[in-house]
Amino acid sequence: MSQVTGYDASQIQVLEGLEAVRRRPSMYIGSTDSLGLHHLVYEVVDNSVDEALGGYAKGINVLLNRDGSVSVADDGRGIPVDNHPQLGRPALEIVMTVLHAGGKFDHESYSFSGGLHGVGVSVVNALSEWMEVEVRRNGRIYWQRYQRGSVASDVEVRGHSEDTGTTVTFKPDGSIFEETEFNFDTLSSRLRELAFLNRGLSITIKDERTEKENDFCYEGGIISFVEYLNANKETLHRPPLYFTRSKNGTAVEVALQYNNSYNENVFSYANNINTREGGTHLMGFRAALTRTVNEYARANKIFKTETKLGGEDLREGLVAIVSVKLPDPQFEGQTKTRLGNSSIRGLIESMVSEGLSEYFEENPLVATTIVEKAGEALRAREAARKAKELTRRKNALGSGGLPGKLADCSNTDPSKCEIYIVEGESAGGSAKQGRNRHFQAILPLRGKILNVERARLDKILKNAEIRNMIVAFGTGIGDDFDINKARYHKIVIMTDADVDGSHIRTLLLTLFYRYMRPLIDAGYIFIAQPPLYMVRKGKQISYAYNDEELDALVQSMAKPVIQRYKGLGEMNPEQLWETTMNPEKRTMLKVTLEDAVEADRIFTILMGDQVDPRRQFIESHARFVKNLDV
Repeated sequence: MSQVTGYDASQIQVLEGLEAVRRRPSMYIGSTDSLGLHHLVYEVVDNSVDEALGGYAKGINVLLNRDGSVSVADDGRGIPVDNHPQLGRPALEIVMTVLHAGGKFDHESYSFSGGLHGVGVSVVNALSEWMEVEVRRNGRIYWQRYQRGSVASDVEVRGHSEDTGTTVTFKPDGSIFEETEFNFDTLSSRLRELAFLNRGLSITIKDERTEKENDFCYEGGIISFVEYLNANKETLHRPPLYFTRSKNGTAVEVALQYNNSYNENVFSYANNINTREGGTHLMGFRAALTRTVNEYARANKIFKTETKLGGEDLREGLVAIVSVKLPDPQFEGQTKTRLGNSSIRGLIESMVSEGLSEYFEENPLVATTIVEKAGEALRAREAARKAKELTRRKNALGSGGLPGKLADCSNTDPSKCEIYIVEGESAGGSAKQGRNRHFQAILPLRGKILNVERARLDKILKNAEIRNMIVAFGTGIGDDFDINKARYHKIVIMTDADVDGSHIRTLLLTLFYRYMRPLIDAGYIFIAQPPLYMVRKGKQISYAYNDEELDALVQSMAKPVIQRYKGLGEMNPEQLWETTMNPEKRTMLKVTLEDAVEADRIFTILMGDQVDPRRQFIESHARFVKNLDV
């Protein structure tokens, strides 16, 4: 047995202070990309919201400064500045520079809080080039500055103030983050969400770089949230169903409304944190909805035969907000995407059942409408089940059951395989000849696929092109979806750079978002970026992917021949490989989902039934279109 040498106690590192955060930032904020960058702002804003939750603050102001920093101000109590009894340093300094230091570990300062890990603002400090905090408290204005998490000045008194509150200004550290520019729209979406969840709380955001500004304040709370989500849909009852209940120190607030679509939109929150992956509170809500609606249908003999509605039947066309407040939330991971408290499921189920039963008794017409909508979904689900069985049987045949149009790759390791969804037989032919057959598969589409925004699953499964994709991907669809069965970990949408190509791309993204969303969450969906122009002078050939690149090439080459590609089929296989499919040279956009609320709104506008919202959206965004081929 070989002896391990050179490894002793001297090699065990102890990272002091916030150095551990700077070494491993993703452990604390999830990532160092755009998501992690914006998470910094959310951590600071959450502290201000916690003040509002406790009844101490009424307004929050977020300012994107010209120098790339961001300021978050509230009118709460102000962070304490007196010396800590054990550490002998100002409490403000300790909160900002020491992990697991804060006022949220007991329930005296905060009954409910989103930032219970106690690492929020100190982590933001550690990952900032610099941070400055101003505290208005005790009739004075206190100030302190930090650099990369370390104290850069003592706490100073800088004036007097009759108001109270805290202002935190920080600039993200460019040596840690891949990008340091904050996105106004991304932040606005989260702030709007917080304003909905906290009835009457005023939140403003202003961008000094562009002079953009948004003010959010909703006296209707989550009722207004549901109405916002359903703004471009045809609802089945008005106003939204709403109730709130509390028991054993836990409170639940529910607003829901059905529309005539076939998709579910349920957003769950725990202490204002968006639990994107759900958790025990969402399980409790769903169980209560299924049980209570079935009990109402049975008691009122709505169905002629013994019919039992499933959870999936009741989710069709459902828009709901489930917001819980609890003393000790157990979030899975620092980025808090799933609630794990086991005792919460039964508690929420009990309270939601009680609230729904009471509402149904007082509003029998709404209750009957919900039951009948679910009954239609049940019948459609039975038809879809038969269609799925057909798709599943084909899939079970192995490679022999794969679509005839699919040119599969020889590698069977999904993590190394990619499939290109290509528009038309011509582009499909070029892609099949130009690809690397070892790891690249090609699936051509004939024409445009069905718009899934306006169809039930049974009709969707009758569409041959969609069926081919389901079988090729191997994952199934809808409730049967299993990402562990994915045959490719890169699914690349490769369409022409014209109106038809854009439409097909949107149709595909709608399908993935509505029925195969885990593919997006896992980072498996990509959009190919083929060049728009080929620029040739003599034997020298270059490619331009936008008008700016074209201008630069024309200037450098002087009077070259320019070819504008109308479609991928105009490229020969070698050109398609070199520009769009070669991993060493290609550019691809990964499809990510930073804001589910905004994504749902845009898909509804672009692909839904209502014409006016779509016209308004196109008119307001027309100025951003650079290449429009009509």
